[in-house]
Amino acid sequence: MIVVPVALGDRSYEVLVGPGVRSSLASVIPERSRRVAIVTQPELPVAVDPGREHRVFLMGQGEEAKSLATVEQLCREFSRWGLTRADTVVALGGGLVTDTAGFAAAVYHRGVAVVHVPTTLLAQIDAAVGGKTGVNLPEGKNLVGAFWQPHAVLCDTEVLATLPEREYRSGLGELAKYHFLGGGRLDELPLDERVASCVRIKAEVVGSDEREGGRRAVLNYGHTLAHALETAGHYDLRHGEAVAIGLVYAAELARALDRIDDERVAEHRRVVSAYGLPSMLPPGVDLDELVELMARDKKAVSGLTFVLDGPRGVEPVTGIDRPVLDRAFEAIRERREEPA
Repeated sequence: MIVVPVALGDRSYEVLVGPGVRSSLASVIPERSRRVAIVTQPELPVAVDPGREHRVFLMGQGEEAKSLATVEQLCREFSRWGLTRADTVVALGGGLVTDTAGFAAAVYHRGVAVVHVPTTLLAQIDAAVGGKTGVNLPEGKNLVGAFWQPHAVLCDTEVLATLPEREYRSGLGELAKYHFLGGGRLDELPLDERVASCVRIKAEVVGSDEREGGRRAVLNYGHTLAHALETAGHYDLRHGEAVAIGLVYAAELARALDRIDDERVAEHRRVVSAYGLPSMLPPGVDLDELVELMARDKKAVSGLTFVLDGPRGVEPVTGIDRPVLDRAFEAIRERREEPA
């Protein structure tokens, strides 16, 4: 087992990484908790035992379930069961569950403890760590939420073997991001160390900027276009697939701004391709719609804002003109051969 600390003063906690660590759940539940509400989804082939009275609360599948309606439903069910502010919520599932259950825990009784047991690669290396919770609106992804740090996170790598191939590959899209945030050649590490390395990078960034006042924005590398693609396509793309396209677009955008060279762009494409992920825009996408959606991104407080690679590393960049956006779009558009 690998233990990664997240240093946040009196809100510090540990992330446990390794096969079978979900069996440690009872030991990380706050002692004062008499009851545990386990939020999960139907047919998830993973179970946990918090070692005290507990009840399972189910939420729906798909991004449509990541909504304010689901948060209200969960909070009402918590109330009817008698969950108190001394008790604990356990989020058992992928990023959709940790984001939604984490937000419900943040607002129920103005905040109850939450422990995340992420069951997807994407959730283990990103969604479950760092305290960002939230749900979607029809106008965009993750537009309503709260910062609510978990009491602990259990990244059980054993459960990753149960994932469908596409779900696991989606997690690799988020993992690809960490290659460019100091992770180096993560693809050469064993799985447990790969997950732990990503968690360490995120923990270090979160520890220096808990509420995304500056540096934490780098964790959204590739996400500005990714979230727009997800919303425009009604979530036909998995999150990690959209992030992979977003990473290549960010590289092309950085090259168009003379921030990086051709070799660095090629490295982005190599990493994405090595994980079997897409690097081109889906056919038929409306560029005007994507630009409009990107303008609603939470980072966009003074015009379109992207996290881009450059001579000082990955950092937020604002004030990018539409012609530059279009040059980068052109570099990731599918080109069909004209008939002879």
